[in-house]
Amino acid sequence: MSFLLYFFITIATVLFMEFVAWFAHKFVMHGILWSWHEDHHKPHLKDGFFEKNDLFFLVFAIPSATCYVLGSATPHLWLFFIGVGISIYGLIYFLIHDVYIHRRFNWFKHLDNPYSRAILRAHGAHHAKQEKEDGESFGLLIVNSKYFKKRKFWK
Repeated sequence: MSFLLYFFITIATVLFMEFVAWFAHKFVMHGILWSWHEDHHKPHLKDGFFEKNDLFFLVFAIPSATCYVLGSATPHLWLFFIGVGISIYGLIYFLIHDVYIHRRFNWFKHLDNPYSRAILRAHGAHHAKQEKEDGESFGLLIVNSKYFKKRKFWK
């Protein structure tokens, strides 16, 4: 297989992961594993850096690592590049969600463009609900057009 095919597999996986993340967030995190995700929706009054919600890092890291191992150890090298795509999405998610939105690391200031402001508005609307039901805006990178308007949706 050619470099171009592996590149396409990687990019397609990154794009597909937005839908996987949306589905997992809506139906797993706000469903059966709400007990892990709930503390992420509550005000942070506790000491400590980590949340139970951080366990989801492992949930997504395991398939990525599995693809790396299987892709390296078998003739199915394309699996390796699926693992790379999952990892790239994980890095994007970490930088946007944990660094930019929640400021868990003070690495850069707020970006100032319509897309970054829409991401903040959508995530703010999502966090306006502290319970698992009636949520909105479960994705990260694909933002509903209503969040590009200036009014605040979470009040």
